[in-house]
Amino acid sequence: MNTFPETRAQVVVEGALDEDLGGFPGLDVTSSAIIPPTQRSTAHVVARADGVVAGIPLISLVFRAVTERIGSREVAVELHFEDGDAVRTGDVIGILRGSTRAILVGERTMLNLISRLSGVATQTRQWADALEGTGAMVLDTRKTTPGLRALEKYAVRCGGGTNKRMGLYDVAMIKDNHKLAAGSVSAAFDAVHGTYPAVDIQVEVTTSAEALEAVSAGARFLLCDNMSVDQLRSAVEAVRGTGEEVQIEATGGLTLAAARAYAETGVDFLSVGALTHSAPILDIALDLVPDKT
Repeated sequence: MNTFPETRAQVVVEGALDEDLGGFPGLDVTSSAIIPPTQRSTAHVVARADGVVAGIPLISLVFRAVTERIGSREVAVELHFEDGDAVRTGDVIGILRGSTRAILVGERTMLNLISRLSGVATQTRQWADALEGTGAMVLDTRKTTPGLRALEKYAVRCGGGTNKRMGLYDVAMIKDNHKLAAGSVSAAFDAVHGTYPAVDIQVEVTTSAEALEAVSAGARFLLCDNMSVDQLRSAVEAVRGTGEEVQIEATGGLTLAAARAYAETGVDFLSVGALTHSAPILDIALDLVPDKT
């Protein structure tokens, strides 16, 4: 189940509003000077490009927080799409009805967040579609925007991707610097397993020989880093030949164009930092129209 991280989202929303309004409760000097507190409007949240939406619950969260800050009446939110839905240019994602001032105060915070998350979901869907039928899944990484990890990883799930570890605390990942510090793959693995026996351990490898060393040490999840398709295929064959049940991930420098070729080597996963660190936003806008009520 892809549960929206509401508690974390509330923290993000309050922080974003503090940035925009100069603290709590803050001030929008333009809207407060121009718009009477009693003025009401209707606004449409509109997709300006095709994509996959994520973060739709943030629309209600943002305007609830804004109305509490400025003391206005509630902004009613009518949603036409859910997270994970595909949208086309011109689709009305939601309709807002209520205080004009509140709508304009919260506009940019809301758009920044849902455009960002929808961009992540849209990019992830492209990778998921490219891997369809191969048996391999696309994973995210820790290359996320500081403070937005829970939301960005949620957006990856909305796009059809799978989360890897959430942080340094839940899964051990032995990388090159750890191996150098410990002296070898085996020494690093033994140190982690001995200290935290209940924690899953993943080991980054760069050659077939290193992959076999890691499996011999007890590793059951390998990250095959920066290998060519041929090198990866050889590593997969070598590991599968041990008879051990080992999950194998391709990582490092992967591109969407080459995704299927890598997946067809027999790996279980492709991890792609670009799902989060390089996803362009999905262009979403807010169009204000006079309220007819």
